[in-house]
Amino acid sequence: MSKKASKTSISTDVLSSQDTHDHALIGQEQIESSFLEAYRSGRLPHAWILAGPEGIGKAGFALRAARFLLCNPDHRVERTNAAQSLDVSANEPSARRVNARAHTDLFFLESEIDGEKKTKSGSIPVEDVRKMLGFFGSTAGEGGWKIAIIDPLDDLKSSAANALLKMLEEPPPRSLFLMISHNPGRLLPTIRSRCHMVRFKPLSDADMMKALMLVSEADDQKLLREAARRGAGSIKRALTYLDAERMAMIHDIESTLESLPELDRKHLLIMADHFTKKDGAESFALFLETVDEWMASTCSKDAEQGHHHLSALADLWEKFTINSRMTDIYNLDRRPFFITMMNDLADAMKVARAL
Repeated sequence: MSKKASKTSISTDVLSSQDTHDHALIGQEQIESSFLEAYRSGRLPHAWILAGPEGIGKAGFALRAARFLLCNPDHRVERTNAAQSLDVSANEPSARRVNARAHTDLFFLESEIDGEKKTKSGSIPVEDVRKMLGFFGSTAGEGGWKIAIIDPLDDLKSSAANALLKMLEEPPPRSLFLMISHNPGRLLPTIRSRCHMVRFKPLSDADMMKALMLVSEADDQKLLREAARRGAGSIKRALTYLDAERMAMIHDIESTLESLPELDRKHLLIMADHFTKKDGAESFALFLETVDEWMASTCSKDAEQGHHHLSALADLWEKFTINSRMTDIYNLDRRPFFITMMNDLADAMKVARAL
């Protein structure tokens, strides 16, 4: 990529305001107000499920809530009652320790890291949950709250979920679980029933622009606006569109798809050659993502109009999903997959045009 999409010190889900209050949250102010009200009333639920799509502020809220409670352990004092948000000065000792992940009363439970790929494995083993249970079994080091952030709750293995459930049923005093979920419908009903669920909404276009201006080094307003639109309310998603070369490739793929059933064979071969190069894996992944979105959008528009012209395309969509997954898993040659896929798409659109 030719240009960094975001400042490396800032998480895509924690938006920094760059002032004395670190990590200001954008677009989720009502959730913060509800949390503050519950805390000041002395009736703060011990377990929260922070639900919603990725990249809209769930992890940011969890960190802000944890930092606020650890810096303000008594809900009855004047400073807590006067707070208008979960902002905490970055100069406070407890805040610095939280930001450095060094606070003794804050536990992070996250997916394991795949050593070879250096990516999250998508699973949280029961052993890690047991470590967290041991953490809650000890006295708070600073005499206040003990807090765990689970990111994401969806990655708990079955045995790990059952171990967590026991803790949720009988939580220790002054304990708080802040659990992030991208797919709350897949969680165990027994866990959902014991938690206070808060649903985070995708950010508005105005909030998207505001957030992108804060976390991005891009200064191209047209690029920022397009990234905000394509982000569909998710900063994490929008940041992937802030690379000019990436956007040029997306436009090229979309232009090729929109011209169907016509195909420029020469251009198709150039694209295929690019995907098969040593560094073509990322571009190929972008092709798969763009085609998938185009198919979804095209079939949806056809259905909304009460037509059934694109049944062949809908069938092809399922075939495309399976074959693309197999190509990735078994590291198959991308060139024949790409050429075959584009020819199949052209045939499907030709049938649709004939109806």
